[in-house]
Amino acid sequence: MDPVTLARWQFGITTVYHFFFVPITLSLSFIVAIFQSVWLRTRNLAYLRLTKFYGKLFLINFAMGVVTGIVQEFQFGMNWSDYSRFVGDIFGAPLALEALLAFFLESTFLGLWIFGWDRLKPKVHLATIWIVAVGTALSASFILAANAWMQNPVGFHIDQTQNRAELDSFLAVLTNPVFMATFPHTMTAAWLVGGGFVAGVAGWHLWRINRAGRLTEQAEDVNAFRWATKFGAWVLIFAGIGVSLSGDFQGKVMYQAQPMKMAAAEAAFTDGTEFSLLTICPVDKQSEEHCRAIKIPGLLSFLAHGNFTEPVPGIVTTQAEYERTMTPRLEQLYGPEVAQRVSRNFAPNIPVSYWTFRMMITLGMISVAIGVFMLLFLRKSKSGHQRLPRTRWWLAAFIALPLLPLFGNSMGWIFTEMGRQPWVVFGWMPTIAAVSPGVPAAQVLTSMIVFTLLYGSLAVVEVKLMLHYIRKGLPEDVQEPKVVEHDDEPLTFAY
Repeated sequence: MDPVTLARWQFGITTVYHFFFVPITLSLSFIVAIFQSVWLRTRNLAYLRLTKFYGKLFLINFAMGVVTGIVQEFQFGMNWSDYSRFVGDIFGAPLALEALLAFFLESTFLGLWIFGWDRLKPKVHLATIWIVAVGTALSASFILAANAWMQNPVGFHIDQTQNRAELDSFLAVLTNPVFMATFPHTMTAAWLVGGGFVAGVAGWHLWRINRAGRLTEQAEDVNAFRWATKFGAWVLIFAGIGVSLSGDFQGKVMYQAQPMKMAAAEAAFTDGTEFSLLTICPVDKQSEEHCRAIKIPGLLSFLAHGNFTEPVPGIVTTQAEYERTMTPRLEQLYGPEVAQRVSRNFAPNIPVSYWTFRMMITLGMISVAIGVFMLLFLRKSKSGHQRLPRTRWWLAAFIALPLLPLFGNSMGWIFTEMGRQPWVVFGWMPTIAAVSPGVPAAQVLTSMIVFTLLYGSLAVVEVKLMLHYIRKGLPEDVQEPKVVEHDDEPLTFAY
């Protein structure tokens, strides 16, 4: 295997692994803040117990996200030095703001939230977790702005002497149409994960208590978990609506910025208007004569254009257009050898693009459906009794619920990044020109094995910690925090 393939595998493994923690952090920070706000308003200790229970799980996830996220920065210098040189002037501003503003905002106020239960006034303490939540959203926005520039470069010019991109307008980067579409889609998808996580964990506890026949002994826990389950289910439903609306907007923007990605997502070699629900097709042939597909007429046109009749260019048409417009630019920037190699096939991996797009949608829809059924089941029966889950079917649903939207998010990001290939910066820098020229394949392979083993070990630690504290359930003997009177009182670690 050549260094480019190995470097792509390493970046893919570490990035997808890191992204497992991102949507949970983005959503759970806000959910914990909501729980604490409800407690402060009602003074009902059940909400305080939920705050501390889910707050502990949030802290474990946040720590793992920070540890795994640091490696992403290292990889730019390790395996992608030419890429770093090309985009350095563009990425400097958003990544610096992400580190100096968003990350320090998160870490500083998260520390105040952890240690400030008996040091800060309740409203001030509540403000700290809300600032953490806002910080996570800001962090995501700056990272997504940088990624959106890779998908749709704007506000820059090429320095011909150094062959690198230089920033003309940071405002153009922050108002990039791809960023404006990606940010709400990513945030609502993260809330889909958070809702599934809250509902799944709380619902599992309801199932466990009911199966053990301890409804009377643990009545307070049942009431708290039942409320949390319904809350998570409502979050799932509203987030699902948000994902659908923002996804439709993002699809139209994606078509305008990267028409080949739209064609690859459909495995459509010829122009058409139909959306494929399922296609079995020999992707090495540039013809759809040999395909077997179930299609919805007009839906692809609606996703791309907003109407049901205008054809969407297929892979063959888009390939010809890319050859006409992009090959001369590649020859000028990287020489005829690189231009010829890239221009041979401007389409990404068709099976990966096709199936990850559909898996993303399917997993999200199943998650929302479970949330709807959960709400319907947990409503009061006609006799006025509270219905609680007991069968093993519900156990399977509660275990799957946090995982389905999480994997759906991952499929979405794999589609987004793989669908951009063969470009690392769409239209300007091919992936084969972005790797570090002096790093041999053996060195990349070694670092990939080390990181994979390290991440595997961290996964074991993460899963064990999460399962341990999930099984422990709501904290017992929770009292309303009392602010200390003297400065020399020791700090209390609340977890």
